[in-house]
Amino acid sequence: MNFDLVKIFLPTAFAFFLGILITPIATHFFYKYKMWKKYSRRIDTTAPYFAEVHNEEEELHTPRVGGMIIWVTVLLTTLIFYFVSVLFPSEYTVKMNFFSRNQTLIPLFTLLIGSIIGFWDDLIQIYGDGRFARDDASWRKWKASMVALLAFFIGSWFYYKLGMISIHIPFGGELFLGVLIIPFFIIVALATFSGGVIDGIDGLSGGVLASIFAAYSAIAFANNQIDLAAFSGVVAGVTLVFLWFNIPPARFYMGETGIMGLTITLATMAFLTNTVLILPVVAMALVITTASDLLQFASKKWRGKRLFSLAPLHHHLMAIGWSGAKVTMRFWILSVVFSIIGVILAIIS
Repeated sequence: MNFDLVKIFLPTAFAFFLGILITPIATHFFYKYKMWKKYSRRIDTTAPYFAEVHNEEEELHTPRVGGMIIWVTVLLTTLIFYFVSVLFPSEYTVKMNFFSRNQTLIPLFTLLIGSIIGFWDDLIQIYGDGRFARDDASWRKWKASMVALLAFFIGSWFYYKLGMISIHIPFGGELFLGVLIIPFFIIVALATFSGGVIDGIDGLSGGVLASIFAAYSAIAFANNQIDLAAFSGVVAGVTLVFLWFNIPPARFYMGETGIMGLTITLATMAFLTNTVLILPVVAMALVITTASDLLQFASKKWRGKRLFSLAPLHHHLMAIGWSGAKVTMRFWILSVVFSIIGVILAIIS
C-alpha cells in the first residue's frame, strides 16, 4: 500500500466532512450578526450593464465572510492530525501528521495571517463607516500594501531561512536571483492576489481555487513533498465545502478573508514546489480574470473607450447574455484543463 497517498487523501476527506459539520454553525452566526456589506458598490454610471450583472440587494443581505470556514477548518484539521500523533503515537498516527517546519509551516502561516488581514477588511466593510467601509481606491491601496508587507516577510524567510536563491525555468534550468527572490515573491504575491476579482459570481471562485490547489497537491506529490501535498489537498477539500454552500443561491460569499489568504498561499505553494513560472498555467483562470481588468483599464485610459462591456471577463460574458451558471461552469472546465496541463509541465520539466 502506498501510504503517501493515504496521507494525502485521508486528511483531505476528513477536512471536507469536518467543514460540512462546521458550516451550519458558522452560517447561523453569519446571519445572526448580519455579516454582510453595509454599503452597496459605487455603481459606475458609464457601465450600462452593471445593475444587470450585480444584484445589489442580494449582496447586501448575504454574509461575505464565508472564507472563514476554509481557513478555520484547515487549521483544525492540521491541529487534529498533529495532536493525535503526539497524544496517541503509533507508526500510523505519526506518519499521518503532515505539519512540518520545512514544508507546511510557511503555507499555513501565510493562509492564517492573510485570512486574518482579510477578515479585518471584511469587518470594516460590514460594521465600519466612511470611505474605507466603502472599499474606495485608497483602502484598496492599503490592502495591497499589507499584502506586500506579508509577502516581504515570506520572501525573506525563503531567502534567509530556506536558502532559496533561484527559480526553475521549465525546460531551461535555473535562474539565479539571489536576494532578488524577495522582491520577486512580492510581485508574484500581488499578481496572484489581484486574481481575487474572480470572486464575482456564485460558485465561481470556489470551483476554480479548488482545482488549482488540487493541482498543487499533485505537483507536490510528484516532488515527493508529501506533507505539502497533504496540506494542499486539505485546502482543496475545504474549498469544495465552501463551493457546496456557495452554489446559487449562495449562502455566503468568500470575502477578503478567503480570497486574500488563499491567493497569497497559492503564491507560496508555487515557490515551495519551485514551479512559480508554471503557476500562470495552473492558475490560468485567475490570469485571464486579472488580464481582462488590466486591458479594460488600459483601453479606457489610452483609447478612451471600453474593451469589454464590463470587466473582469466573467462579468462581460454575463453582460452579453451568458447566464451565471454557464459562465461559472465553463470557467470550472477551463480551470481543470489548465490545472492538468500545469501538472504535466511541472512533472516533465
